[in-house]
Amino acid sequence: MKILLLITLLLFTLNAKEFTNALAQETSPYLLAHKHDPVDWMPWGDAAFKRAKKENKAIFLSLGYSTCHWCHVMQEESFSDKKLAKLFNKYFISIKVDREEMPHLDTLYQEVYLKMKHHAGGWPLSMFMTADKKVFYAGTYIPAHRQSYSEGLDTLLKRLGDKYKKNDATFQKELAQIQKVINAPVVYETAEDSDISVNTLSESLKENFDEIYGGFGQGRKFPEAAKLSLMMDLAEINGDEDLDEYAYEMLDIMALRGLYDQVEGGFFRYTVDAAWEIPHYEKMLYDQAELIPLYVRAYLKTGKKLYKNVVTETISMLDKRYVKNNLYYSASDADTKHVEGAYFVFSQKELQGSGVKYIENFEGKMHLNIYDDARPKNFEKMRKKLLKVRAKKEYPFIDKKINTAWNALMIEALYSASYIDKKYKKKADKTLQALTDLMFKNYDLYHQTIIGVTPTQKGLLEDYSFFIGALIAGYEVDYDKNRLDFAEYLLNHANSKFYKKGVWYLSDDKLNIKAGLIDKYYISPLSKMLQNIINIASLKASFRYEKLALATLELQEDALKFKLSDAPALAKAYLMQQLKVTTLKSKKKNLLEHKQEIKRINYPYVLTKEEKYDDYLACTIRLCFSKDKNLKNVIEAINSKRRW
Repeated sequence: MKILLLITLLLFTLNAKEFTNALAQETSPYLLAHKHDPVDWMPWGDAAFKRAKKENKAIFLSLGYSTCHWCHVMQEESFSDKKLAKLFNKYFISIKVDREEMPHLDTLYQEVYLKMKHHAGGWPLSMFMTADKKVFYAGTYIPAHRQSYSEGLDTLLKRLGDKYKKNDATFQKELAQIQKVINAPVVYETAEDSDISVNTLSESLKENFDEIYGGFGQGRKFPEAAKLSLMMDLAEINGDEDLDEYAYEMLDIMALRGLYDQVEGGFFRYTVDAAWEIPHYEKMLYDQAELIPLYVRAYLKTGKKLYKNVVTETISMLDKRYVKNNLYYSASDADTKHVEGAYFVFSQKELQGSGVKYIENFEGKMHLNIYDDARPKNFEKMRKKLLKVRAKKEYPFIDKKINTAWNALMIEALYSASYIDKKYKKKADKTLQALTDLMFKNYDLYHQTIIGVTPTQKGLLEDYSFFIGALIAGYEVDYDKNRLDFAEYLLNHANSKFYKKGVWYLSDDKLNIKAGLIDKYYISPLSKMLQNIINIASLKASFRYEKLALATLELQEDALKFKLSDAPALAKAYLMQQLKVTTLKSKKKNLLEHKQEIKRINYPYVLTKEEKYDDYLACTIRLCFSKDKNLKNVIEAINSKRRW
């Protein structure tokens, strides 16, 4: 028996060594998951492209991430298949990229896909290109064998590989035509009388709002936190009752239906249906971080217990699953043992005695939704029973990558939550310090690593943008001037690294990928940076920063006229600049004593700043318009000051 076991272990070891590729030297959990694929993967870098030129092979570029369901499917069906691996290795140099490690590269190729296919891509993203990076075929998930919707890799790989090797006039002509499409500048066509205003942005949101199920669009539903934030802003600015109703309706639906984990808290990435019932079961750190402040805001305005519960439950879930050394992991998977949602759904047998009515709605089982307008009276009792059921199951894989940008978003969320409970300030302080210690080296930020490994990848625009936002939020909680100074330092450093000849770039490497405006998954780093610049300009009363904001906004104006609420974070920055951020100044003691009153001011663009005087002073960057010892009078002046 011992001999048999030894032989089995030896065979396993030999088999693992037989299929170990260059990804074994990486630190990304996603890349490491592919290190034993029989596909001869290489990481993105000069070595891969030099090898492609030397061997006269095309490039197969695969972008994905570790908690992506269809990425797992493609790995199981295709990248682990020895016959398909032979085709990959014969015809291509295969490059695997973690899109969370290199989000700027993913942005570039998602845009290429969009231009080639005229619709959005996704993950996995599959690009076939020449050794000098000219794309000639684009796909997302590609099946191993032909399906009704796609050619299979078993024939596609040979066809594309032979086509590249032949390199005839037909291929060169097709390649040139594709490059012409890819390189064509984006032109935004807008009506001559189009403008950007509170009214046009409000109408744009209303047109895109799903009045049947709530949320934006008619298909699968993402939280779209930036768009919801803009909606709440506009409802306050304009006193728009419809927008106000839509915003709270969406907050309720997201908290009660299938997007939210009713048992353990936290939001899934999106729902596959328009009615918010069945999620894709990934949990991303950035979703929690962007939604928490919106529920804090809603709770402070309404006092609705559900909103506070969502905040505390979500943070509790993260504390249990995601936190190590005061830092936050990136995400958790949709699958357990290759079964989507296995941990989160319940069988009829499992629900017996729980008080939950069984409604089969996901692959023969039930995903819990609350279809009423509030949680049932026996909710906590029911939850405890369901937690016992889940305790017997294996929790999905957690990507333990520490991402600077997403941790910074979470720090900002925790500072926001401190307006509900002071304990979250301490948690935010600890995470801010831990993130600074790990990711700020030699006066520079770094993008990501895993705990125990010194980071080597320099920070991207999103890291600087979100870190600055966290520092500003932290300053407003306790008025530690060091945070504001650190935010200003990072702003100036980002300006020197990413802002070149009037254009912001996502990184300062030779890729030269321009920053875009997409907010659907998480806020656009460019738009967040603009908001930061405007906020720091207001806090520092700096015309130099205002000039930088105006120059950036001017270059984005045509895009915003075309997109309107489809670029919500940019629209928010535009409103902040046009309507003016108000800075409320007074002694630290005064500001801290009345912080909740200040948070309830019915104007969204208010900052607070410590000064030495006892009075309360409300100022825009160019003028002060109210001064009084009575805070209520100053708040009334801010609320009544019409800016449009």
